Amino acid sequence: MNTLGELESLSPEFDSLVPSNAKPEILTKGFEWSEGPIWVKDGEYLLFSDIPPNMVYKWKEGEGRTDYLTPSGYTGDAPRGGEQGSNALTIDPEGRLILCQHGDRRVARMDAPLDSPAPKFVTLADSFEGKRFNSPNDCVYRSDGDLFFTDPPYGLEKNVKDPAKELDFQGVYRLTTGGDLILQTGELSRPNGLAFSPDEKTFYVGNSDPEHAVWMAYDLNDEGNSTNGRVFFDSTFWVPDNKGLPDGFKIDKDGNMFATAPGGVVVLDSEAHHLGTIRFPVATSNCAWGEDGSTLFITAHMHLVRIRLNTVGAGW
Repeated sequence: MNTLGELESLSPEFDSLVPSNAKPEILTKGFEWSEGPIWVKDGEYLLFSDIPPNMVYKWKEGEGRTDYLTPSGYTGDAPRGGEQGSNALTIDPEGRLILCQHGDRRVARMDAPLDSPAPKFVTLADSFEGKRFNSPNDCVYRSDGDLFFTDPPYGLEKNVKDPAKELDFQGVYRLTTGGDLILQTGELSRPNGLAFSPDEKTFYVGNSDPEHAVWMAYDLNDEGNSTNGRVFFDSTFWVPDNKGLPDGFKIDKDGNMFATAPGGVVVLDSEAHHLGTIRFPVATSNCAWGEDGSTLFITAHMHLVRIRLNTVGAGW
């Protein structure tokens, strides 16, 4: 087994979640910037993005890695650089693939079956109040079918200074089942990963700004919108000495957060106590529950890694 990284326990709670003999196993490698993993239960395989080459890959036990979808995030004809491909992926309530497309600056649905992928897409959202999104980054469905997503500038070739940028903020949005698009907050400098607490009463958003590397927590009101924003955990002091920033993350059945962060995947309990870290020598970007729900798949720069835990993902 080829492995990457090591465990750093700070508490008995970490030891109960992450077995002391657990190994972060490298499943495949050689990517430019791997991102956006999602486990497909109906098929028992993982999909994940490699953003710069505009590709989605498939990984399955016993079969390894295969090409799945290209183009994945930029379907234009004019050559362009930067982070053009898809970032986060998810599966909608009808079992269809949803992609945050950097290059096309939209959230889209693949207009083809999962087992017969094709680069045909239906736009779910691409603008707010008549202005094009920056580059949708991460997304998550709530149990009622509403889709929440973030829109930092990373897919723009010149980032926040790109002349094609139309919005003067980086937003977090909610797309309702009725098609309404509602801004949740425009106050974060680099909104990135997002997830709900197991009871869906709290909404978390990571901010991948090296000067304000935090996870925010919001209450959800009776209308389903985010209120009462406050800092859940601040990792800014880790940034100078570690690779990575707050990026994608997932929540387990008990409300513990497994978050890609400076230094690796940090584990925080529901009260924001730092329990320990799965440390990596490279920047980590995202993670996803898979297999029986107790395996965490991690995209770590050029690698896809998995580690088996003693907990299960929320809603599994």
